[in-house]
Amino acid sequence: MAEYPDFSLQDKTALVTGAARGLGRSIALALANAGADVALGLRNADDAADLAAEIEAMGRRSMRVAMDVRDIARIHSAVDAVVEAMGGIDILVNNAGLGPPERPVEDADEADFDLAFDTNVKGLFFTSQAVGRVMIRQGSGNIVNLSSQAGFVALPGEAIYCASKAAVSHLTRCLAVEWGRYGINVNAVAPTFIRTPGTEPALSDPAFRADVVERIAALHRIGEPVDVAGAVVFLASPAAALVTGTTLMVDGGWTAR
Repeated sequence: MAEYPDFSLQDKTALVTGAARGLGRSIALALANAGADVALGLRNADDAADLAAEIEAMGRRSMRVAMDVRDIARIHSAVDAVVEAMGGIDILVNNAGLGPPERPVEDADEADFDLAFDTNVKGLFFTSQAVGRVMIRQGSGNIVNLSSQAGFVALPGEAIYCASKAAVSHLTRCLAVEWGRYGINVNAVAPTFIRTPGTEPALSDPAFRADVVERIAALHRIGEPVDVAGAVVFLASPAAALVTGTTLMVDGGWTAR
């Protein structure tokens, strides 16, 4: 056993879904900073040229690959392309996800439900399956899923999103138990409200922002993408070799209250 924990991702290859902006972008850069080559899963492979360039400027390899997690055929073609170009996949970060518009349960419709679950749960499941098959052949791997504090607390008007993220955390446990025998660790991170382009419209409302800061009961600040990226790097690293099946709360103490 090593005397000190190893946080390096040197010589590892990572695939990050939904990598174009926000958390995905920050996570991709953090993985590269830790030593990994990074494949960027994107709705449009022409996007994120600047992100790929930043990764390559660190001395890492990068590739952009078209990947719509709601399309199983495109998941498989993307994974095959990454394996062919980069030689394997050591780390998968299932970041792609979305939330439907806030509505009371009585007003929610099937389209909202299907969109959220097709992306957040079905897409994550089949991306994990495709990459998991690669990792099983390799005899090792790390999968980090993006859950949410919404999977652990009830947020009025967001029942569909909350349920989908709760499913992510439980699916994380299921995959960890099934795939541990192949040397694959599966964990999740569950962020609070993080300052990203997607949350900025809501956080620009002073009353909403004040309520969020109050509910982040211990630290009383809005999270930044790097807060989540750090947790992902830890879970993807050898330092977390004995950690699997867990969801790491990155919520500033919201759920502690």
